[in-house]
Amino acid sequence: MRILFIGDIVGKTGRKGLSRYLPELIKTRDIDFTIANGENAAGGAGITHSVFKELRSLGIDVITSGNHIWDQKDIFNFIDHEPRMLRPANYPVKTTPGRGSVLIETGNGGPQVAVLNLMGRVFMKNVDCPFRALDRELPALKEKTELIIVDFHAEATSEKQAVGWYLDGRVSAVVGTHSHVQTADQRILPSGTAYISDAGMVGLYDSILGVDREGPLKRFLTQMPHRLSISDGKTVFNALIVDLAEKTGKAMAVERIYEII
Repeated sequence: MRILFIGDIVGKTGRKGLSRYLPELIKTRDIDFTIANGENAAGGAGITHSVFKELRSLGIDVITSGNHIWDQKDIFNFIDHEPRMLRPANYPVKTTPGRGSVLIETGNGGPQVAVLNLMGRVFMKNVDCPFRALDRELPALKEKTELIIVDFHAEATSEKQAVGWYLDGRVSAVVGTHSHVQTADQRILPSGTAYISDAGMVGLYDSILGVDREGPLKRFLTQMPHRLSISDGKTVFNALIVDLAEKTGKAMAVERIYEII
């Protein structure tokens, strides 16, 4: 089983780059299942139903999110009806719209794959403990499959690494998202869990985290609000490929993708 996990998709530029690169990548690399973080896919903040459907049409099986999940009002119109659109599972109330995990049957009689979305607490919003949420969510998923992919949307690398070690041998992969900067620490942990601190992004290459440089620079220099925009241009495509043993869910190989398209 070959899993492709795509870093945070940023705005229309990221989506355009994705449409040029992803379908051929899925074909040439024999990808069986594709996950992408889409919380910045609509205008650089949030996601709409039309953007969700656009991403699904490109071959993405599950779309995860994080702290920007509620930035577009349209999310409330569809998240309860689209099980492949995830929000972090450790939101503090049971009445939070949407769901934090999903179990998908792969095509052609393939095994089921579970995707679990969580958010960190260090330098992030106040959510429930991700470690306890993991312990709450995992048993039901493991009753169905050993192929479990975790998107841990977090700021602090230490918190991401802690979750990786906490889950080593319990899930197939822990992929960090949120920073939009791909890290070079991909590895397979001793008990068979693939890990990377951050998958990176799909977005404008000559940018600051996927947005035009001028806006963030003015914010830093003046400490005043400035509009953020996203121009057309070269796109960086960041992703992770993980090969898994279908019966055990253990990772056998892990590979970073960093392409300018």
